Amino acid sequence: MSSVSTVPATTPRLEGKVAIITGGARGIGESIARLFTKHGAKVIIADILDDLGNSVCEDLGLELASFVHCDVTIESDIENAVNIAVAKHGKLDIIVNNAVVIDKAKPSILDNDMSDFEKVISVNLTGVFLGTKHAARAMIPARKGSIIMVGSVSSSIGGVASHAYTASKHAVIGLTKNIAAELGQFGIRVNCVSPYFIPTKVALDFFNMNEDEPSGVYSNLKGVTLCSEDVAEAALYLASEESKYVSGHNLALDGGVTVINPAFGLFARAN
Repeated sequence: MSSVSTVPATTPRLEGKVAIITGGARGIGESIARLFTKHGAKVIIADILDDLGNSVCEDLGLELASFVHCDVTIESDIENAVNIAVAKHGKLDIIVNNAVVIDKAKPSILDNDMSDFEKVISVNLTGVFLGTKHAARAMIPARKGSIIMVGSVSSSIGGVASHAYTASKHAVIGLTKNIAAELGQFGIRVNCVSPYFIPTKVALDFFNMNEDEPSGVYSNLKGVTLCSEDVAEAALYLASEESKYVSGHNLALDGGVTVINPAFGLFARAN
C-alpha cells in the first residue's frame, strides 16, 4: 500500500500562513493574492497603487487582506511592510517579490539611457533584494519560510525584452540561488517562478499591443494559453508544504519555449 497520502482538492493549502505580495494591486500579483487568500492565507498587498490595492483588499475582505503603500526601491518601505505583517499577524511565512517595471522598447543599445536602465534594475533587482532581506529578518528566528521571486522567460533567454529588463530577470535567478544557498540552514526555501508572455497591462504597453493581439504570440505548447492565474498556481505550490524540499529552483511556465529554437531542428515550425 502506498504511503503517499491523498489531499482533497478542497483542503486549504496555506491555512494559517501570512504572506506579503509586492506589486499585488493588479496583474499577476493580484491573482496570487486572490488565490492565497482562497487557500487560507492572510495577505499584505504592498504596492504603490493605493486605490487599486485598497480596492482588492476590500473585495477579498479586510479580515484576510491588508494594504500597505510600498515602493520596493525604498528600504524603509519594505521594512515597514514586513513590520506591519508581523505586528498584525505575529509572523511572516511567505513573501512573493512580484513588483516589476519595464522600460520602453529600444532595440538599439545606443538609444538606451542610463537612467532608464537603473530604474528597471532598482525595482526588478534591488527591490527583490530588499524584500528578501527583510523577509529573512522575520523568518530566520522562526527557522522556516518561503521566499518566492517572480522571474520571466527573459530570465533564461535573450531577445524577448529590453536590455535592462532581461538583465534584471537573469540577475533574479542568480540571487535566488545565492540566497537559497545561505538560508537553507534556517529551513527557509527560496525559489523563482518564470512565466512566458502574459497579456498584463505592463506587457501590452511594452509590446504596443491591444488585448486581441497576444493570440499571435508564438507558443510551443499548442491549445493552451498562459494567464496570471497559472502563475498564481505555481506560486501556491512553492509557498505550500507540497514543495517542502524544493529550494533554489527556477520553475519555468513557458510551455517549452526556452528549450527549442522554433525555426531550426527536427521539430522546426513556422508558428
